[in-house]
Order: sequence, then structure tokens, then C-alpha cells
Amino acid sequence: MANKIVVKTPRGQIIITKSGKARLEWNKDFGPKMTGQFSRAQKFLDSEVLRTTAPYVPFRTGALQRSGQLGTVVGSGEVVYNAPYAAAQYYNTAETRSYDAHRGGKWFERSKVDNKDEWLRGTKKIAGGG
Repeated sequence: MANKIVVKTPRGQIIITKSGKARLEWNKDFGPKMTGQFSRAQKFLDSEVLRTTAPYVPFRTGALQRSGQLGTVVGSGEVVYNAPYAAAQYYNTAETRSYDAHRGGKWFERSKVDNKDEWLRGTKKIAGGG
């Protein structure tokens, strides 16, 4: 048996000595690096949800759609439409409008059906998982 066996991974390394004892040394850059990647991925996802969901939001003056941009802290993981009437429009109205069949209630759920794969693909790519 060699003096020691070293197994290296992106997260650190395991060192097994001749006596069979193992020692684990963490990569000091792993935490900050992954935190940065995950933060960028979350910002991407929040932005993409807002962008790709916009065509589904009911539109008269544009205030409801803008309330999503104003009510959302990109990177928080929560997209918020904060217009006073947003919940009523989301839950208590038809899922289509006469002026545009895409726009209507439950806009996030309908956008998710159409865009989920794209959201996941981009998010995984940024987070380092795909």
C-alpha cells in the first residue's frame, strides 16, 4: 500500500493514510462558489418566470403585470403580484379573455405548463447541474 491514498472531489478531499485512518479536508472555496451559483440560478428563474408569464397576465392598463415586476425581489424565490386586485383576478376569473385567449386567471399555473422545461433547463445550467 502506498504512503497514503488521496481522493479529490470538487468539495474537498479524503486522505487515507497507511494506518487506514481517513481525514477529510473541505475545499474552502466550495461554499462561496456554490452559494454564488445558486443565487445566480434563483435570479435567473425569478426573472424568467416574470418574463415568460407576462403574456398570460390579464391586461387592461398593464398595472397588474407591472405589479409582478414591482412586487418581486428577483432572487428571493418568490414572485409576487402585489396589486390590490391581483388575488381576485388570479383565483376568481376565467382563464381566458375575449381580447386574448392566453390572458386570464391562474396565469402562473398555465405559464408553468408551457414553460417549466425551459425554466428548469436554464436554472440547472446556471446552478451547475446540467
